[in-house]
Amino acid sequence: MASSSLLDLAPVLPVVVIEDAADAVPLARALVAGGLPAIEVTLRTPAALDALRAIADEVSGAVVGVGTVLTPGQVKESVAAGAGFLVSPGWTELLLEAMQGSGVPFLPGVSTTSEVLALLERGVREMKFFPAAAAGGTAYLKSLAGPMPQARFCPTGGIGIDSAPEYLALPNVGCVGGSWMIPADAVAARDWGRIEALAREAATLSAGATCR
Repeated sequence: MASSSLLDLAPVLPVVVIEDAADAVPLARALVAGGLPAIEVTLRTPAALDALRAIADEVSGAVVGVGTVLTPGQVKESVAAGAGFLVSPGWTELLLEAMQGSGVPFLPGVSTTSEVLALLERGVREMKFFPAAAAGGTAYLKSLAGPMPQARFCPTGGIGIDSAPEYLALPNVGCVGGSWMIPADAVAARDWGRIEALAREAATLSAGATCR
């Protein structure tokens, strides 16, 4: 990975749900061209791993990983398919052990102070804050920065172009996860130019923030 941290690759980590693996390469190329090289392909569809393989093989400049990782088995399958990083909505001891042993960067999901503290005890300092808006949003993350400044987050869940700058301005936020730059109607129409334009707009959100 070009950066020492997944959180520092771009201000926004696109969260991608791919129904048709044939869309994977042009979609990823549009995101990369727009300035968003890190791409999270979620394991929510049967096409996910095929999409991951295609992006990893064919899209220059992409750092493609897998999201919605729920089990140690999915960790193994994802890495075998070419995942450059792993993202989970939460974590258990078994899942964390598998991610730590995977050899690739990972972001375990947290939504409580105790979960953050438990990960810090295990040497994990970079996490996904999910579901961000429902779990307290920027106010919650501000509260964590004081007692646990060593923890850094990628908030995901309910974040859009309007709220993203508020998160990115926080000292403990490296990037945000979102899907607003990949509207379903644009994917259905295969309007990759529109997705590239939305990605470019999202990539400018780093101005004045701490994520580059």
